[in-house]
Amino acid sequence: ADWGGGLYLWGGWQVGLVLPSDWLRVQGGGHRHSPRRFLHQTKHECRFSNATGRVQVRFLFRHIYDRTEIARFDSARGRYEALTPLGEPDTECWNSQKEVLEDARAAVDTFCWCNYGLPEAGRVVGRRVQPVVTISPTKDDPLSPRTLLLCTAASFYPREIEVRWLKNGRRATEGVFYGEDLHNGDWTYQTQVMLEDTPQRGEIYTCQVEHASLKTPITVHWGMALLPLPCVGHSWTLGGSVGDWGKERRGLRRLWEGGPLRM
Repeated sequence: ADWGGGLYLWGGWQVGLVLPSDWLRVQGGGHRHSPRRFLHQTKHECRFSNATGRVQVRFLFRHIYDRTEIARFDSARGRYEALTPLGEPDTECWNSQKEVLEDARAAVDTFCWCNYGLPEAGRVVGRRVQPVVTISPTKDDPLSPRTLLLCTAASFYPREIEVRWLKNGRRATEGVFYGEDLHNGDWTYQTQVMLEDTPQRGEIYTCQVEHASLKTPITVHWGMALLPLPCVGHSWTLGGSVGDWGKERRGLRRLWEGGPLRM
């Protein structure tokens, strides 16, 4: 957004201001103009730790000029500190105002705990969202026998996750490529792991995912031919289709669908 000729940036808990030199002079610098273009950022950070067995939080309010942090409030110290001479005038001003200090000290509760919360409160710390796991087969070259199997784990939280490929029950190490963890913007993540191989009929490829939200790993299978009855709770992709096997009183019934189907 345009703000008086400058550029006002808002992203997460970060606010930045980019202004031309005609608008601002460096505080404490007399009549000396600032550089023609510079960036001033403020960052609010909540840092959690349970190293002592008890959850503790630390609040930081950081002021950054270009790439240098010039001043900060640290809840562990309870006051503003100048990190460079440029930050001294502001920190002296802020520390002299009782209300400013009280607001900053209260941010541990009003900002950090309010937004994150304790696990018992059911807020973000301790939040668990199970991943959605799918396998997508594709080919770089339609004439090549080699197939690319892409395992996607999506919409999970927290970020830490383990995705592995198995071939016929054994972990695959050759032809495995790991993608980056991507933030979805809604407090969830997604990641992809690719396996390049030449599938043969009867071979079983398995994408197995472990995550803090799961009591047992999610297991998704892919194969080139009709295989024995899978265990309940597993997904099967057979030659690009998904087979769902259900028990009935008089035997087994096979259901075929055109899209992903879970048991």
